Amino acid sequence: MATSKKIQRWGIMTILIVTVVGTLGSFAVMVLSMQNQQKLQAEYQKANSEYQAAQSAYKKKIEAQTNELSAKYYETFQQYSGQVGAFDVESVKELKTEDLAEGDGAVIDGKTKFAAYYIGWDANGNVFDQSIDGGKLKEPTIVADGLDQAGLITGWKEGLKGMKIGGVRLLSIPSSKAYGESGSKDQNGKQTIPANMPLKFVVMAIPQPETIPQPDISKLIEIYSKLGGN
Repeated sequence: MATSKKIQRWGIMTILIVTVVGTLGSFAVMVLSMQNQQKLQAEYQKANSEYQAAQSAYKKKIEAQTNELSAKYYETFQQYSGQVGAFDVESVKELKTEDLAEGDGAVIDGKTKFAAYYIGWDANGNVFDQSIDGGKLKEPTIVADGLDQAGLITGWKEGLKGMKIGGVRLLSIPSSKAYGESGSKDQNGKQTIPANMPLKFVVMAIPQPETIPQPDISKLIEIYSKLGGN
């Protein structure tokens, strides 16, 4: 009996020891995990702060470049806003181009890199989008990979070929080479271009401005993923 009780006591002690060791081990793992999370959070905050600073500097560079280009081209381009007006839908059954001013730069083909300012309006004379904003020009549309690779409507991709950099061209685009049966909506879902609507654009082609690289966000994403972000 005494031996049996002794064995029982040792068994209970063994269980207690294993339990305590296991608990301490789990606690140690938890502490290490918390420390690692705190370290990652500190790294994330630092990386995020650096990224936000870089993003702010990037926006300032873009703004400065946009203002510089506007000062150079606004007076020339704004005079073509007088082209805007209503037109007969039946008069635009095929793509038509007219050079309002011939440039002195390279002839644009499918691979030419350039930038563009534009005014676009529909048959009712409604301007749905333009580069002019409050007496200055917005950031130009960049065609960095050439017209063949650009995500532009067919009327632009076909209609701008053959014009020279520095020139201004009037495009008359049938709906089949614009936004077709769907028309176009803004980010809020509002219809900005009616279905089956032919369009006109005045487009000024300029040399592609210097590329300003965007801040690298890969480090921030890497740390965020380690923190368990989705």
